[in-house]
Amino acid sequence: MKQGTRPIFDAHLDLGWSAVSFNRDLTRTVAQIREQEAGMTDEPSRGKNTLTFSELKNAGVTICLATLLARAGPDQPKKTGYKRTDLDFAAPSIAYAQAHAQLAYYKLMEEQGHMLPIRTAGELLQYWEQSTTTTNMPLAYILSMEGADPIVSPGQVEKWWNLGLRAVGPAHYGRSQYAYGTHVEGPLSSAGVELLKEFERFGMIMDVTHLCDTSMKQALEIFSGRVLASHHNCRALVPNDRQISDEQIKLLIQREAVIGVALDAWMMYPGWVRGQTSPKVVSIAAVADHVDHVCQIAGNTKHSAIGSDLDGGFGTEQTPHDLNTITDLQKLNGILAARGYKDSDIDAIFHGNWLRFFSSALPK
Repeated sequence: MKQGTRPIFDAHLDLGWSAVSFNRDLTRTVAQIREQEAGMTDEPSRGKNTLTFSELKNAGVTICLATLLARAGPDQPKKTGYKRTDLDFAAPSIAYAQAHAQLAYYKLMEEQGHMLPIRTAGELLQYWEQSTTTTNMPLAYILSMEGADPIVSPGQVEKWWNLGLRAVGPAHYGRSQYAYGTHVEGPLSSAGVELLKEFERFGMIMDVTHLCDTSMKQALEIFSGRVLASHHNCRALVPNDRQISDEQIKLLIQREAVIGVALDAWMMYPGWVRGQTSPKVVSIAAVADHVDHVCQIAGNTKHSAIGSDLDGGFGTEQTPHDLNTITDLQKLNGILAARGYKDSDIDAIFHGNWLRFFSSALPK
């Protein structure tokens, strides 16, 4: 880590999806992947990626939540074809297989020394202590799942827990077999209620990110375990059902949750139109706006953190204009300092809040 770089705990990185579905070798450099993707047109983010393992190290990202991401909801839109980067599958069994492909990538990266799994609070604290004195540590990761469709039935939670899964969001975009997510509205299914009971039994953390208002309200009422919002911006600043409302922020604060700010530009600028709005309209300062909003509601800096979502299906065509790679997250340091945040507050937002949360939420 470069001198002056503040360590970052990033609570949302779709590394497996980026590798397995976008065909990106994360052991290479950002520049090499951009060169490889030059001229590709299947996705708007081609040639505009922001991270690899080396860039994460340069950025000071020492720990992350690495996701498994695949959908198999009952309301899939009709399509004229299928792309490798698509997230929707015809059945939970196929979503299960896709999630295992991403998990297999993480396991190989462990064997090659690029990643290190964190399953317990003890492992987390041991790694953090070691990382403060040792260089060239692998990227530590806590395994999470964005949308629970790869869990084919609630009875499968134990199997996933034993594989190292520690945090799950019941839905992503649309309706999963368990809950309603972004851009739709409705309650948990009976299977969703049973899923949350299994989460409680094993100590699985529930991620409320992407849950619609109705499903989130119901989930928070019936689930008494630990909750977080891995990558969720503020609805008061950018109105959209994907964002989190002030009332929801207050409920999460009551539950001792932490809320990660995301860098997807459409979540940072009101009225953003994908493929049309220029990144020039938004800067990394907007990240600080969302961080500050959560801090003002909380009355302290204990509940705001980072869940960047970088390379989560978008690239620099849909990030702040002053972000070229994930290393530019370090600019948030100076922005927050200029707004009066103390070093200890910035440390809390960059890594301390997630460390506190997971040191109490993970099994001992």
